[in-house]
Formats: sequence, C-alpha cells, structure tokens
Amino acid sequence: MVNEKMVAIGLMSGTSMDGIDAAIITTDGKDVFDKGASCSFEYSDDFKNKIRGLILGSENQDEITKELTILHADAVHHLLKHANKTPEDIDVIGFHGQTIAHDPDNNYTLQIGDGRLLAELTGICVVNDMRKNDVLNGGQGAPLAPLYHAALAKNDELPIAILNIGGVSNVTWIGGVDDIIAFDTGPGNALIDDWVLKHKGIPYDKDGAIAASGAVDKNVLSELMSNSYFSIIPPKSLDRNHFHSDAANHLALADGAATLTQFTVESIVKSAEQFPEAANRWYVTGGGRHNATLMNGLREYLKKPILPIEELGCDGDMIEAEAWAFLAVRSIYGMPLSLPATTGVNKPLSGGVVFEVAADKAASMGG
Repeated sequence: MVNEKMVAIGLMSGTSMDGIDAAIITTDGKDVFDKGASCSFEYSDDFKNKIRGLILGSENQDEITKELTILHADAVHHLLKHANKTPEDIDVIGFHGQTIAHDPDNNYTLQIGDGRLLAELTGICVVNDMRKNDVLNGGQGAPLAPLYHAALAKNDELPIAILNIGGVSNVTWIGGVDDIIAFDTGPGNALIDDWVLKHKGIPYDKDGAIAASGAVDKNVLSELMSNSYFSIIPPKSLDRNHFHSDAANHLALADGAATLTQFTVESIVKSAEQFPEAANRWYVTGGGRHNATLMNGLREYLKKPILPIEELGCDGDMIEAEAWAFLAVRSIYGMPLSLPATTGVNKPLSGGVVFEVAADKAASMGG
C-alpha cells in the first residue's frame, strides 16, 4: 500500500529546556517531500525554573503540564500564521512534550504534555507519548530521530554519522537504508549550560568563548570519562541529569567550562569506537553546533569532516521538530518508530497515542 502524503507539524522541547521548536514538513512516513515554515519560541525564565522544579519534585505536575500544553498551542498558532496556513491545512501534530524523567532500564519514561488538550486548542489531530511503547517493550525509548536522519541522508555517500548535540548528545550511524545504529553518546550542552548558569548567571557559553579562555583539567576530565556509561554496548540512552559536574567544583569558571566542553568532545569521540565502519563525515545538528570550541575539538580528535547539517540542506535548529512530525505520520500509518539497533527494542515497533479532534478519543498505536 502506498501511503498518502501528509502535512505535519512537529513540536520539540528538548533536554536543554530552552523553549519550543515548531516545524512543518510534508511526508508519507518514508520520504520527505517538502519542508515548510518553522519557528522557535523561548520559554520564560520563570517557566524554565518551574520545569527544573518539577524535575526536582517541587512543582505540581498537572499545573505545569497544562501550562506547557498551552504554550505549545500558542506555538502552533504562531507557526500557522507565519506559514499563512489554517488548522485545516495540517493533517497531524507530532507533540514531544517535555522530558521530566527517563529511566528505561526500569521501563519508565515521562514526557509531560496533554495531547487531548492540544488537539482541542489547535483543532488538529495530535500524536504524542511516542517513547513509551518502546520503553514498555524493553527499548531505551531514545533516540527516536534516527529514522528521520536516514530519510534525509539516503542520497549521501555512506556511511555517515549525524550527531545531535542538545542537552544530551546522540549519534546516528547510517550505513544504508536498513543499516542504522543510534545511541546517546553522553553529555551535550547540559553540563556546560548548568556550569555557566551557576557561576556566571548566563544560560549558555556563547560560541564556547568562556571555554576557549580556560584550560582543561586532565584529572577532572579523566574522572568524568571513567563513568560506567561509556563501557555499555549500545543501544543505550541517558537522562539529562545522568552526569554531574561535581568533580569540577573546585575549578574556576573558565577552566570548568573548558573541562566540561572537552568532556562532551571526548565522549562523542569515544562513541565512534562503536561504529561498524568509520563514518566518511559527521553532520552536526542541535545547539552544540554553534559552539566553536566544541566543534573545533571534534575536528581535532575525530580527524574527519565535521559539518553543520545545513550542508545536507537542513535547518539544524529544526531537525528534532521535523523528526517528530515525521514520526507522527509513521505512527498514524502504524510504521516503526524504533528499531532493535536504535533503541534495543526486540523488533521494529510503532508507538504513540493519537488524539483525534472529531472523536476526541485517544487510541494507542502499536500496542
């Protein structure tokens, strides 16, 4: 059966907790035929603090979930206005929500967001909770973007690696259409962001400038790299707060930033040891690609072309949002969202919960 093309919106709020990315694509769940408008919407400092509080258990989950969903509905309305489209022009929304906890080894993952409310507020069918079915069936629930990465890269000279540096870093190695490996490599921006927020009161190290002015503490770096996560054979995934910067607490601002940035670099470099064959080139997406110190470190240690994913004709700030639109369409068609080699699930598996506007009833996809 040939799938019909669908126009889908993807909504992503990642582990960096900085806001919402929203993007429109046209896809049949196999190929991407068009990329439409996209927008980003930053969370207020107050709402960021509420999310951090919820992760720490000091905020009311129902209240934060409702507020988060309303913010996502606002993002959809802004995107539609920007794209000169109406809700009737959109077939489905892929709604990631905000990850609050991720513990797949205990069959648990939690992304808050009310799919039914979002469908009501936008008048568009919504698919959300796309990680849960994978986790309940023994998978890691992450990363879920690899199938979208493979769709983008099918015409490239394989094998390649697509590296996403968000709060956590993950990589997709693509050797062919059905030859994909994916896993979380380790920290991304989260430790660096938390460090400069704590020590300088700013949300991130712009261009890696603070790290560039410091010196890497090799003893601290060695301690960080001794984490048992790096010895686990993939597929594997991480919670945002799996790693801590406690070992760097005695360091000055710049030296701590330099050390934590190098930690991200070396953990990514180590991930390449898991590839069946060296990647010809690495395409980098996510906020980390704007960090010049981090990117220069990857070039130095990987000895391969390290390119922003814009070289593939993509917007590196929107890949995850586009991926959620792509996955929503796959969910509607009952197609796999994850594979044994991407999450460790025992067979290709669909997932997601669908909230239809007319029926106003949720139906689980994929069991």
